[in-house]
Amino acid sequence: MRVILAEDSTLLREGLARLLAEEGHEVVGAFGDAVTLVAEAEALRPDVVVADIRMPPTHTDEGLRAAVEIRERLPGTGVLVLSQHVERSYAARLLAAGAERVGYLLKDRVAQVEEFLDALERIHAGGAAIDPEVVRQLVVRSTRADPLARLTPRERDVLQVLAQGCTNTAIARRLHLSLSAVEKHLNAVFDKLELRGTEGHSPRILAVLRWLEA
Repeated sequence: MRVILAEDSTLLREGLARLLAEEGHEVVGAFGDAVTLVAEAEALRPDVVVADIRMPPTHTDEGLRAAVEIRERLPGTGVLVLSQHVERSYAARLLAAGAERVGYLLKDRVAQVEEFLDALERIHAGGAAIDPEVVRQLVVRSTRADPLARLTPRERDVLQVLAQGCTNTAIARRLHLSLSAVEKHLNAVFDKLELRGTEGHSPRILAVLRWLEA
């Protein structure tokens, strides 16, 4: 896997570069700011870009804006953004174009090497990797929304794990359910959120976005 890193912490940036190299991946670029990130991504064409959300010069959302632009210009390139805290609006902006080849992880998760590497692999394979804490907070905040209030506790559980980028098989394993039970719960979620028949859009992606919008 060819990776670009954009992280203003030299220690974290060099640590990630060393980790990825040890795992057999190629770090084709490593930057301490987001100023040239989009141009470098277009030139180097990495498989995945890993970027901190808050970067110089203003330490607000430079990394996020670059990540969103890369998703628009290079749809075949995966994007994984890192954040110190859960930023609901940032997650919504990142996923607005769909939940394919995209990830949002808290920086604490990066210290759990296997989870970080698994997230990269999922994104590279075309899936999503959303931090469980991000999903948990979004789920808690969304319970007051009328359409979501229709879901049963088990349907909420299934949707919460789905929002982390898991397949039906992974959901079944995580929640100790049969595959048919997971499919039944997801079908109920799609029906209750009225996501059927939306031409050109996956109900799985729309369900996750509905959580973010609520």
